[in-house]
Amino acid sequence: TSHTWFWNLIQNDFQSGNTDLDGCIRLLEKMQIKFDEDHLKHIFKKTIDKHTGDIISMDDFRAIYRALVHRPEFEELFKAYSIDGNILPDGQLLKFLAKEQFQTEANETTALEIIMKYEPIDEVRKRRQMSFEGFIRYMNSEECSIFKIQHRSIYQDMTQPLCDYFISSSHNTYLIADQLMGPSDLWGYSSALLKGCRCLEIDCWDGHNNEPIVYHGHTLTSKIPFRSVIHVIERHAFMSSPYPVVLSLENHCSPKQQEVMAECLKSILGDKLLSAPLGGEVDITQLPSPEALKFKVLIKNKKVGTLEQGMLRMEEDYVGEAEEVSDSDVPSDDDYPEEMSPVRSRSPSKRKGDRRSSPPPQKRSKMRKTKIALALSDLVVYTKSQKFVGFEHSLQYQKCWENNSIGESQARKLAKVSASQFIAHTTRFITRIYPKGSRMKSSNYNPQEFWNVGCQMVALNFQTPGPFRELQDGKFLDNGGCGYVLKPAFLRDRNTTFTPRNVGAHSRPMSLSIRLISGHQLPPSAMSKTNKADPTVQIEIYGVPEDQAKRRSSVVKSNALCPKWNETFSFNIQVPELAMIRFCVEDEVSLVNKDFLGQYTLPVMSLNTG
Repeated sequence: TSHTWFWNLIQNDFQSGNTDLDGCIRLLEKMQIKFDEDHLKHIFKKTIDKHTGDIISMDDFRAIYRALVHRPEFEELFKAYSIDGNILPDGQLLKFLAKEQFQTEANETTALEIIMKYEPIDEVRKRRQMSFEGFIRYMNSEECSIFKIQHRSIYQDMTQPLCDYFISSSHNTYLIADQLMGPSDLWGYSSALLKGCRCLEIDCWDGHNNEPIVYHGHTLTSKIPFRSVIHVIERHAFMSSPYPVVLSLENHCSPKQQEVMAECLKSILGDKLLSAPLGGEVDITQLPSPEALKFKVLIKNKKVGTLEQGMLRMEEDYVGEAEEVSDSDVPSDDDYPEEMSPVRSRSPSKRKGDRRSSPPPQKRSKMRKTKIALALSDLVVYTKSQKFVGFEHSLQYQKCWENNSIGESQARKLAKVSASQFIAHTTRFITRIYPKGSRMKSSNYNPQEFWNVGCQMVALNFQTPGPFRELQDGKFLDNGGCGYVLKPAFLRDRNTTFTPRNVGAHSRPMSLSIRLISGHQLPPSAMSKTNKADPTVQIEIYGVPEDQAKRRSSVVKSNALCPKWNETFSFNIQVPELAMIRFCVEDEVSLVNKDFLGQYTLPVMSLNTG
């Protein structure tokens, strides 16, 4: 039956009797077979080397199809459950689901649904059976992906306060290369939004003709109009997620151009812009939820006075259209290499928020006055930028709708010496972490150490690939890729006793066993003239310090098409809710040199069994 089905499928493409490489590619695409062109070309060349010319017959194509699709490891599995080696009845498929995939709740209906969905041969499907062709299609489907299919859609409670979520966040979103001379581009915004990013950064400066511009100030990076940035955000904001987008403004503009910014935001974003508290409620004791703020854009900037004053415009000191807010200009080393002595921040950009007059001023701090246009100030509702002074200060004076931005160096020190206070802080207030200024080449820090203490907006340079960027991609694959991931209960509870170095009663140990079976059509080595590589796999666990681990497989020589390892790795994970797992495939060029071939990173809690 399988034989007849295959011939019927391809015969129209072989009316002339033969086909070439392009015809072979078209046919595989028509059959929806995934293939790597380097490997296909290599297999095709081996096939035509057996006879003259550069065309193949139907029999040759079948051999190529089998080399790409009929993996021996699938065949072994299929034959272990098949009664005659050719067919898998629904009852045997059910046994496979229970024993191999650990689907204890699977029943006859489950098995039948799989057959109906994946079995390509009509005759076999009608008999409620599965052929090897159907089994291959099922094994290659998202249902058998290492990533849980249930986590590909939004499944978490989205009605908790905003501060209860990890939020996908970008640093200097407009940059698509380095921080000093690279181009600024609108693509930075559309690309980040399409990847599910929910917090974008916009550096705003005065431009010509009263039109604000966006670029990395005091550098040679190119400039783009603020108006164009907002148009791009309006167009792409909710394409990949319905949940709120936060625009984090690094505002260096004069009050006059701030008014232009406010007009742009209102006229371009229209109803998408959140410009007043939901239901007119100004006495807020907790932030609204992502669900309540669906399809809304929030502005993160300094604000003059309280929400109520903004709403009623009744503050006595209002003069004209702009007002001064004071900033505590505390020396910070976050914009400079850690080994340099602390100096003052390079720009007001990292001194967001105002310091109220009621708390005593910090030692050695200077007061800086910044003028904020009321038109822009009034657009700030739940995300007021507030200068971070200290945890005690925040606990005493900070409102739930005031957020802090903390540089990575300071945040790292705080996470080390005051982890419990840091976590208590992030249960109440949205905290954004940003890279230090010495990362001129747009490198990234490890976001895990800040997720471990509950920081919501851990902003990375989206344009820079690498393990830390891939950790963020993996983290936000969860919950349907919507850009919001609910924090574990122990990072939401204001009375929590959890810290990353003392997990205590919050430990829910998981014993994780990974059998690395094989690879298929891995990218060939850059050193190879054909389709070869010497692949090795590193499995890495990121999480609380106790859970960090790395294991490496053996090297399979000269095989990128179908390397086999059959090695088992075991991990004991104390806090699986925070743990990430990364599979990194490398080509061993020499004993000391390995080239990156590919990777996949995902949350441990999103791992599929089977």
